Amino acid sequence: MAEEHPARAASQRSMKLVQEKPEGAREQWIALFADDGWIEDPVGVSPLDPEGKGHHGPEGIGAFWDATIATTGINFELVDSFSCGNEVANIGRIHTTQPDGSTALCEGVFVYRVNDDGKLQCLRAFWEFDRMMATFASPPG
Repeated sequence: MAEEHPARAASQRSMKLVQEKPEGAREQWIALFADDGWIEDPVGVSPLDPEGKGHHGPEGIGAFWDATIATTGINFELVDSFSCGNEVANIGRIHTTQPDGSTALCEGVFVYRVNDDGKLQCLRAFWEFDRMMATFASPPG
């Protein structure tokens, strides 16, 4: 049996922590990244990253968690996954639920790169903010 691809395994650990949010998930998630790691989610300028430079290092990655993950219900639905070199590109959907019950769907390609130690060097998410906002639905009732 072939060994699991390191980038795919790292992406799965990341998604599990984000989705399940067990006790200490924030610190565990940050620890998945190399000290010089970064996140671009989405890639480029967006309301989540007005300068389009990404979120760098443990402090930036922690701030990203606090702003986008901490209070949001997140469910990943992977359609396919392609691993090459030290990266994996996951194709899928992210279903989000805000604290008020509103929902949105984010479709995209989510690319994770690991370093030689298996730590996440970067997470780059390719999705369109306006397209996701078009799926926004207010809570029932």
